[in-house]
Amino acid sequence: MEYLLPTLTKKAEIDRIIRDTIDKVLVLRFGRFSDEDCRQLDLILSKTARDVSKFATVALVDVDSEEVQVYVKYFDITLFPSTVFFFNAHHMKLDSGTADHTKWIGKFHRKQDFIDVVEVIFRGAMKGKMIVQCPIPPERIPKYQLLYKDV
Repeated sequence: MEYLLPTLTKKAEIDRIIRDTIDKVLVLRFGRFSDEDCRQLDLILSKTARDVSKFATVALVDVDSEEVQVYVKYFDITLFPSTVFFFNAHHMKLDSGTADHTKWIGKFHRKQDFIDVVEVIFRGAMKGKMIVQCPIPPERIPKYQLLYKDV
């Protein structure tokens, strides 16, 4: 069963959902509806949103909206989709063996991988951790060449 996910297009909407999501992981998918990888990830997110609803809230962020560019720049989102996690308004980091721990870049290969990541972030956050180890085997973690500006 698919779930309709909220789409955020304004900075105020993102600020509000970050501030108001308490004792749950907030999953923000930054991307474009026109991107095939984003659509595949959105399908996984919509199919798992109900499964994780007790400990997570999932929302989509339209990176083409002018009003969300402050977040796109802040999280250095240049590859789509990029998924950012929060817990009680704190940015949660995920060590997946890549150079960037601030976000998940790419799609998840299967629904269970997404559920496992959200569970690990939730459990870590409940213990006061700000960074957690990725539970997904390395062969299922998307590999990207990260290009840093001004480096």
